[in-house]
Amino acid sequence: MSVTSKQAQTLLTRYLVQLSAHPLRTKAATSGVLLFIQEVLASHLAGVPSPRPPKDAPAVSHVLARAKVDAKALKMALYGILISAPLGHVLVGRLQKAFAGKTGTGAKVAQILASNLLIAPIQTTVYLASIAVINGAKSVDDVIRTIKGGFFAVMRITWITSPLAMVAAQKFIPPELWVPFFNLVSFVMGTYFTTKVKMMHMSEERKKAKAKETSEATGKAQ
Repeated sequence: MSVTSKQAQTLLTRYLVQLSAHPLRTKAATSGVLLFIQEVLASHLAGVPSPRPPKDAPAVSHVLARAKVDAKALKMALYGILISAPLGHVLVGRLQKAFAGKTGTGAKVAQILASNLLIAPIQTTVYLASIAVINGAKSVDDVIRTIKGGFFAVMRITWITSPLAMVAAQKFIPPELWVPFFNLVSFVMGTYFTTKVKMMHMSEERKKAKAKETSEATGKAQ
């Protein structure tokens, strides 16, 4: 076993100890860090232009701008710490308690159905509502529109990936490793979703800018 593998195993062991001793606190910290990294990484993958701080701004402002660390990344971290992690802790905890000790095929199928038909819709609704607020929703109607517009798109992907992840967890992952496993799955899928959304938004902004330029050019020609 290499030194790197030993270090990784040591870190995982320490993480599991903290997860067992302080489950909610550990999940909150994990969610906050992963959502922060997810937002920053998605900005890089989507090619989002870096903001340009004033020339006389502190050097750290320029470094953060180049790294694409912005207010939204911080808000996503807060969402993970204050909303996503506590909600997941309660919902998934109840699911695990409901099916504790049940290893039959029927119980496994029922667990997958409960996760996808009960827990996933709640988490998706809360996620979309939070994203609407983070993106600047000004009213309840704005939040509702965001939920209606994205709910089934997110759920379709969830209903494909979640059963596969759950089956993999049931077959190959010890229960004590489910939290880091599902965190990893959520991070990968979240980064994909966020990258696609950012690319869509940039495409729409380019179309609007082009339409505005065309309109202005037509107006000057007339």
